[in-house]
Amino acid sequence: MVRIPYYELKDTDTDKTALLGRAPKLNVMRIMAHATYPVLEGFVGLVASILGAGRLDPSLRELAIIRTGILCGSEYEVFQHTKMARRMAMPEEKIEALSVGSSSPAFTDVERLVLKFTEEIVLNRKAGEETFRAVEARLSHEEMVELTIAIGCYVMVSSLLMTFEVDIERKP
Repeated sequence: MVRIPYYELKDTDTDKTALLGRAPKLNVMRIMAHATYPVLEGFVGLVASILGAGRLDPSLRELAIIRTGILCGSEYEVFQHTKMARRMAMPEEKIEALSVGSSSPAFTDVERLVLKFTEEIVLNRKAGEETFRAVEARLSHEEMVELTIAIGCYVMVSSLLMTFEVDIERKP
């Protein structure tokens, strides 16, 4: 159960309403709406750019985000991004194998590298030299930076979700 009340948009919250809509559907946004508008706008912009404006293959991005959520223990994050992965038609075998991670044979070589990179960053705060160089051989520098930003962002999102014990929006 959420630890603070979800933010209720007021008529005077014109900037937040323009950014989030009259009734934000996701509880993460209803918690984030407590932040000042500049912080909220920056957060929404960062997430939107990660999810929609990067060059990193969306399936690799979602593998990294879900694995980050698993490693951080964020049930909400895993739930939401598993839904996204299914909408992208990610095979169920790969979704299920994310609980195992980079050692699972369900993944391609590049997927295993991305997952290993993710695991090392989340668990050690940086990728080791061998993993870094292996990923560098497969992804552009641009993609590597985007992947690292996505991992870091979703560590932060997971921390926010878990700190405030944000409820998952489950349909009845």
